[in-house]
Amino acid sequence: MPGAVIAAKAGAVLVFALLTAAGVAAGDGKLMFLAGVALVGAVVVVVRDLVAPVRLGADAEGVMVVSGFAARRRIAWPLVERIRLDTKRRYGLTTELLEIDTGDDIHLFSRFDLGEPAIDVAEALMRMRP
Repeated sequence: MPGAVIAAKAGAVLVFALLTAAGVAAGDGKLMFLAGVALVGAVVVVVRDLVAPVRLGADAEGVMVVSGFAARRRIAWPLVERIRLDTKRRYGLTTELLEIDTGDDIHLFSRFDLGEPAIDVAEALMRMRP
């Protein structure tokens, strides 16, 4: 996970904390509640990124993916049915997701999860896969 992405998420935590404090100071219950919920969500995301910064790893035996909040799951290469790049275009933006399909589960990783373009990681995984 790139440090700039984590820093941006930490900045969001600060903004939501300030909005929550502003809601408390103004006696605005709606602002306090909404900003507080956003604050809790942002804190959870930042903690997840700090606890499990490596979302995907691979070696000759298989891949390691983060499952759930921060648990790691080892998947042997024979269990990986498909590796593909899912590209979507919406509102003038292109989003690429790396998809690892094990038959029972599909693990999705964005550029922000991987720290580099998903297409580069997909190509590297395809070269590693026996």
